[in-house]
Amino acid sequence: MDEKYMSKLSPTVDFWAGIYLVIVAVLSVFGNGVVLVRAVGRFALLKSPELLTVNLALTDIGMALSMYPLSIYSCFNHAWIGGDRSCLYYGLMGMIFSITSIMTLAVMGMIRFMVAGSPPKTGVKFQRRTIGFVISGIWLYSGLWAVLPLMGWGSYGPEPFGISCSIDWTGYEMSLNHSTFIIAMSVLCTFVPCLVILFTYFGIAWKLHRAYQSIQSNDLQCRSVEKKITLMALMISSGFFVAWTPYVVVSYWSMFHSREKGHMSPVISMLPCFFAKSSTVYNPFIYFIFQRTSWQELLRLQRLMFCCFHRGNLPAEGRKLGEQMVKVSDSTNFENKTAETCLG
Repeated sequence: MDEKYMSKLSPTVDFWAGIYLVIVAVLSVFGNGVVLVRAVGRFALLKSPELLTVNLALTDIGMALSMYPLSIYSCFNHAWIGGDRSCLYYGLMGMIFSITSIMTLAVMGMIRFMVAGSPPKTGVKFQRRTIGFVISGIWLYSGLWAVLPLMGWGSYGPEPFGISCSIDWTGYEMSLNHSTFIIAMSVLCTFVPCLVILFTYFGIAWKLHRAYQSIQSNDLQCRSVEKKITLMALMISSGFFVAWTPYVVVSYWSMFHSREKGHMSPVISMLPCFFAKSSTVYNPFIYFIFQRTSWQELLRLQRLMFCCFHRGNLPAEGRKLGEQMVKVSDSTNFENKTAETCLG
C-alpha cells in the first residue's frame, strides 16, 4: 500500500476515532432520517422555505451514508481503504455535500432576512417552484466545483493523518494550478457564503430589536417570540461555524507550511477534521426543538411588526378599527395570545 494512505496515528487513536465516527454516523442517520420522514408525511403542508431545511437534512444524511462507512472502516483498518480511487470518491462526495450545506445555509439566511418584518399578506413570499429552482442551482453549483479537480484544476488527496481525503491543500505552494483553485474555491465556496450567513442573521437580529423597541411593551410573550426566533437563527449559524472553523484553520495552516517537515502532528490535523463531521448531527435536534412553534411565531411576528409599524400613521378611528380587525384575525389563528397585548 502507498505510504501516504497509511495511518500516521497510533492503533489506539484510530480505534477510538472509529468509535466516534460510528456514534456520529448513527446519530446523523437517525436524526436526519426522522426529519425527512416527517417532511414526507406532511409534504403538502410544508412552507416553501422549509424545503431548504429538508435539503440540509438530505446533505447531512447523504454525507453520513456515502462517506462515514469508508472512514470508519479505514480507522479500524489502520490504513485508508481503496487507494486513489476511493480517495477521489471520498473527496468528491465531501466537496458536493459540504458546499451544498453552506450554500443552503446562506440561502436560508437571505430568505429569512427578506421575509422578516414584511406584512404577512402583501410582503415578500417565495413559491415552492422558486425554492425548487434555488435548490437545484445549489446542487449544480456544488457539483461543478466538485468535478473541477477531476478535470485538472486542483486535485484531491489524503489528509496529513492518512485515513481521510479532501482537497489537496498541500499542493498550494507546489503549483499555480493548485493555488488558483484553492483561492477561488475558498472565496466563492467558503468566505462569501460565511459572510452572507453572518450579515443576514445579524440583520434579522437588528430587525427584531428595532421592531420590539417600537412596540414599547414589556409583555413577556413578545419578548419570548423575539428570543426564540433569534436563538434559532444563532444556533443554526453558530453551530456551523463552530464545527467547521477549526478544520478551515488547520487546512490553511498546512497549506502555507506544507514544505516544513513535521509542521503539524497527525493528531492535531485529525481532530478538527473529525470534529467537523459532527455538523451532520446537531441540525436535526435544533429543528426538533423549534419545529412546533417556529413557523407559527414567525408569522405572528410579521403581523406584530407590520401592525406596530403602521399604528402611528393611522388616524385614531382608523387605528381603533385596525386594532379590532387584527384582534379578530389573530384570535382565529393564534388564540389572541400576542396581538391583543401588543396592540393594546
